[in-house]
Amino acid sequence: MSETPQPRARVWKTPPGVALCAIDDIAEPGSRGFVLQIGEAYFHGFVVRKDGAVVGYIDRCPHAGFPLAIELDRYLTPDGGLILCGWHGAVFDPLSGQCLGGPGAGGRLSPWPVQVTGGILRTA
Repeated sequence: MSETPQPRARVWKTPPGVALCAIDDIAEPGSRGFVLQIGEAYFHGFVVRKDGAVVGYIDRCPHAGFPLAIELDRYLTPDGGLILCGWHGAVFDPLSGQCLGGPGAGGRLSPWPVQVTGGILRTA
């Protein structure tokens, strides 16, 4: 008899200074998802690079709590103008995280502090 898999515990913040990738590994405009193991739990976040800015968010839709991307690293609309929740169609401003339309309009994505130092994207 096989055991039922248990859901993985999640955490909602990361320690500072964790190297994620070279900033040039993310297109402009573009996005990339990250899953970090913190002890026995996991953090899910994503980063958007747009208009010279780099912004991180917790990968959790404020409307339903799901991760936003249906496909790996596909957080932006095809034109790169907005963040799109692939499950319910909500759209968010990529630099502020403000929900501009769809379910949860008026809400906001939770920020994930990141910074670029020496060409490397790190947690802040």
